[in-house]
Amino acid sequence: MSVGTGYEDAFGPQVPRNGDESQTATFALASAAYRDNPVEEMTKANNEWHETTVKEGKVKLFKPNLGEAFSRAVIERMIGTGRKPLIQSFGTEPQVVVDHCLAAYRLRRERDKKLSAVMVLCGLLFLPGLLVGLLVFQIRATIDKNPNKRASALATALLVGVGALAVIFLIKIPFTGFWGLYARACVVAPILGWFWAKQICDKAAKDLRARWDGLIAGSSVGAQVPEAVPTSPGETQAEQMRQSLAKLGAEQQSNHVFYAGPKGILGMGTRWGGWQLAEDLTPADSDREIHPFRSWDVIRAIHDRLRMLERNTINTGGFPKASIRHWIVTPIAEGAKAVARTEQSADIEAFQHRSHSIQDICNKQQFGSGDRHYLGVQWTLWDGQLILTMMITVTVLHETLRIEVTGHALGPVNSLFMGKPEAPTKDVPKSFKPWETRKVNLPLVPTGEVVRLAVRAPLSWYPPLLNWLGGTISLPEPFGLRHVWADQPWRHRFMADDAMRAATPVLRVVHAAAIKVLADNGVDTEKFGTRSAFLSTAVQDPAPRKADLYDA
Repeated sequence: MSVGTGYEDAFGPQVPRNGDESQTATFALASAAYRDNPVEEMTKANNEWHETTVKEGKVKLFKPNLGEAFSRAVIERMIGTGRKPLIQSFGTEPQVVVDHCLAAYRLRRERDKKLSAVMVLCGLLFLPGLLVGLLVFQIRATIDKNPNKRASALATALLVGVGALAVIFLIKIPFTGFWGLYARACVVAPILGWFWAKQICDKAAKDLRARWDGLIAGSSVGAQVPEAVPTSPGETQAEQMRQSLAKLGAEQQSNHVFYAGPKGILGMGTRWGGWQLAEDLTPADSDREIHPFRSWDVIRAIHDRLRMLERNTINTGGFPKASIRHWIVTPIAEGAKAVARTEQSADIEAFQHRSHSIQDICNKQQFGSGDRHYLGVQWTLWDGQLILTMMITVTVLHETLRIEVTGHALGPVNSLFMGKPEAPTKDVPKSFKPWETRKVNLPLVPTGEVVRLAVRAPLSWYPPLLNWLGGTISLPEPFGLRHVWADQPWRHRFMADDAMRAATPVLRVVHAAAIKVLADNGVDTEKFGTRSAFLSTAVQDPAPRKADLYDA
């Protein structure tokens, strides 16, 4: 699909698009920036733990649509000045979504500049006619909200009546000279301006919808953001945006995550299962003591064995390559509205805990307050729609070694983001068969939408005022693009199967690696082996549970 935007030759970073179907979730979220649905539809994407709300404005005529509200809210939250820390968006590329929000905002600003010129030339200069027209439109919009058919007929009669009065006024105008000409212009100019504005709105709507459709279809739709590339030392705004995008990318790569009680690990989803192996550390030979070792030694051996997961004895496909990382997990309250991250310190570099910090936490912070260490193996499946994460932690308290494996799953992006643009239609009864109906095409941009866009256009240069007048959406906190609009995977049979199938081989690899380390260090592994065999049987229970909702 070739989409004309008018910016093909503009300078600026471009997001490459080669029909990569593995980015389905990213493209679905990015498509929201181009949508023209009612803003209230955002509430349909709410899930059990996160709720997007619509903030009403002062004047309904300035109310934004879904794409306008979404793109502004995401831009301000993701790269705005003084923003709060973000949650990682696993399985997606948040910078791609932000780039498309910026591109959509740029397209609308170009449209609004033209509409502002129309409003000045055909509206502001002929203000009396514009005010009368807006009053009639507002009255008609109020009447149209009434489901009564008589109200609809009244609205039509109002338009016909106003049109008749306008014609009479033009023929028998009570003024002469300059004021007579001005009065006639006040009647004609707003009407001509409406036709002009409709052409501008139709062209912009087709472009935005083409991009929306292209992203959902997975075709090449690039987002160009020339305003993020400084071309001279004096362009402080472009430099600031470039730094904000770079910070967004660094934060996305952070190895620091947050456990929010029943909400699970933010960004990874809720914990659906857990298996614990805990036995005493006794020497294999009564005449010898156990060779000293640390939790990190066990974790390192597990890490090495997990890297072999994609190797398969039988040629049946097997596991795709997994992401294996060491995570630092911070506990926060279930209702916390913000998280705290450190960008740079002695233990942290560019939002990532250094190796020595990870080892210290793994070996020492196993009881009481503080962060904890987990080793995670993560798969991004179903074109980015399913995120499976198995988290492993090793603790040693007194003479007891505990190896805990937990499963986390983040489901697909809400179906609201997956819908394609549909041409507006209406069912009407057939002329000679009133018991049957037929579909008729409606204007892509109806009259009311043209008026709304034209009225909003002069204020688009200052979004805070426009948000105050028309309203906006309030994003769930702590905010991350992926987890706040994710559904549970358990309603999808194959996604649920994949989550549960991954648990058994991971558990067995973890136990085998740990038992080998214990045996190499002179620990009696008989009890560990027996317990491992028992857990290997228990992990085949096919029922996922809300493991973080303790019945106490």
